[in-house]
Amino acid sequence: MSVNDRLDLGPFGIYTFDFEHLPAAQVRESVQELEELGWPAVWVPELLGREALTHAAFLLASTERIRVVNGIAQIWSRGAKWAHGGALLLADAYPDRHVLGLGFGGEPKPGVKPLAAMAAYLDEMDALRNAGPAPEGPMRRILAAYGPKMLELARDRAAGAQTYHVNVAHTAQSREILGPEAFLAVEHPVLFESDPGKARAVAREHLAPYLSQPYNVAKFRRLGYSDEEIGGGGSDRLVDDLVFWGEPDVIAGKLRAHHEAGADHVTVQVIGIEPGASAMPQWRLLAEALPLR
Repeated sequence: MSVNDRLDLGPFGIYTFDFEHLPAAQVRESVQELEELGWPAVWVPELLGREALTHAAFLLASTERIRVVNGIAQIWSRGAKWAHGGALLLADAYPDRHVLGLGFGGEPKPGVKPLAAMAAYLDEMDALRNAGPAPEGPMRRILAAYGPKMLELARDRAAGAQTYHVNVAHTAQSREILGPEAFLAVEHPVLFESDPGKARAVAREHLAPYLSQPYNVAKFRRLGYSDEEIGGGGSDRLVDDLVFWGEPDVIAGKLRAHHEAGADHVTVQVIGIEPGASAMPQWRLLAEALPLR
């Protein structure tokens, strides 16, 4: 792959769990507004029950231009044959608008090594032949990656990588491993709150599940945080590195640091929203504060 062929999703996108719990009509209305606001990409996870490829197809069918990225489709949710066939259909139906993000994801699998499982899944995908017509454009896939070996796999077997809940230093390390050609997307949570005490309290609530999982604790250690910083809800340094908070222009400046460190695309997750509510007001403000093209 040459630099000219690198996946291009624009400088910033939206990462949201909102669409996993909102009714379909509201999801359609929201993604259409994101498109009108100029957001070039929307990322959706697979966690709360909405199947990844069906979800992506609905968002694509509801819009005309915005790119839709599975961030991520869990490899345990469907066989490689069905992930391959589904992604090829979306590539054919919506040229250059869908990206299949694949990840180990889900509950820990005792005795299963994520790197080996992902490599085997890609092997199976690559050995398949699609029964339907081949799309005119490529079927794009990226891998959820953090450690050096998974980043190398993303570099060698996919268009690139997506990282999740990392600091700017990790983005620089990821770019070094990926090299100059592979695509790098970085997810980062943001919070519209300028009071340090209030902001850190909300950020700690958001980070709590991640700070209690052994594999995430190991990840944060590798990011350079001590056990004391990881424990007790997270130190101010850790919280401020992993959740950018403040006014929109302050948040925008912090997000740009990922680009300066080597990210091609930063996908922004707004936190601190009341359960059942939408982050659309914050997405509107971010659209004004960030360069979206």
